[in-house]
Amino acid sequence: MENTQTLASHHHEPEFSTKPIWRTFWILLGITMVELLLATIHLKTGFPPKYVLNGIYLILTCAKAFYIIAEFMHLRHEIKNLIMTIAIPALLFVWFIIAFLWDGNSYKNLRNEYDPHHLEQSTIKVAPQPEAKKPGSVE
Repeated sequence: MENTQTLASHHHEPEFSTKPIWRTFWILLGITMVELLLATIHLKTGFPPKYVLNGIYLILTCAKAFYIIAEFMHLRHEIKNLIMTIAIPALLFVWFIIAFLWDGNSYKNLRNEYDPHHLEQSTIKVAPQPEAKKPGSVE
């Protein structure tokens, strides 16, 4: 009986700290503010060029996504093999989406350029049709 009292007296509840949550908030806010600052500078001055700005946005967005995954999915504290098991298919999925968008755009451009039926339809002028008589109307 004495042994259970000793164990109960040494039992501690885990302490909850909001410090990691606030750290995550400030990091994500900082990255977002950098993105907004770059957009504002671009709108006012036109610098940096849009393609450079898009590359910067892509890098910063990926950084935010990986940070969110590390923090909220708790992958930061897992073994490397588990992290790779989740990260590599996610990267392949992103590649999959980009490849299909690229291929779809290429198909659309080739169809517009080489399909004579499509070109014929888009260049034929159609004369307005006379209005058809409605059934039961008297002229």
